[in-house]
Amino acid sequence: MPDLSFQVVGAEAVPYSAAPLLAFKLRVTTLPQEVAIHSVALRCQVMIDVTRRRYSPEEQRRLFELFGEPERWSQTLRNMLWTHASVVMPAFTGSGLVDLPVPCTFDFNVAGTKYFDGLEDGEIPLEFLFSGTVFYESDEGAMQIAQISWEKEAKYRLPVRVWQEMMNLYYPNTAWLCLRKDVFDRLYRHKIKSGLPTWEQALESILPEESSQQ
Repeated sequence: MPDLSFQVVGAEAVPYSAAPLLAFKLRVTTLPQEVAIHSVALRCQVMIDVTRRRYSPEEQRRLFELFGEPERWSQTLRNMLWTHASVVMPAFTGSGLVDLPVPCTFDFNVAGTKYFDGLEDGEIPLEFLFSGTVFYESDEGAMQIAQISWEKEAKYRLPVRVWQEMMNLYYPNTAWLCLRKDVFDRLYRHKIKSGLPTWEQALESILPEESSQQ
């Protein structure tokens, strides 16, 4: 039975996807190396290890909605589940590379988006927890099936700039805001009644003056 190990060696934005997509470069190595792997149906849980980086005063301010006052962060900072991902890895012997696609959203109702957008620079500490099924060839040439051990994992520090560049690519100078339908209807009526051509102007017309200067 092959013993697989995993290493994330890079990440980049996929530029022509229908929605924001990060591709994590995943190296899979097997022992013994001479075992022929026919395919791997891989599942992955991606966690954000929020305690494994420092935060500037500005980042602490921007992350207040998630973690509260910085004085309480020793109690409120906990690992966050970001997402689940899956990929089918083709045949390889010894080791191979595969892109693990992770769809992303700019919806600020999602905690992960609030966290990523609240960071100015540096790195995002991620933890990848793997499971799935390995299809391999036995010494006698027969097809065999084995489950990936739940203890298999990999760590990776995603540069914040990769996330920022991806969102700037898909949503240049734009942010998403999801509203309750009744609130949207009120804003829409205000926009029409005031003769305002854009949603930005409608919001600016009701925001306090000091908020627009921050």
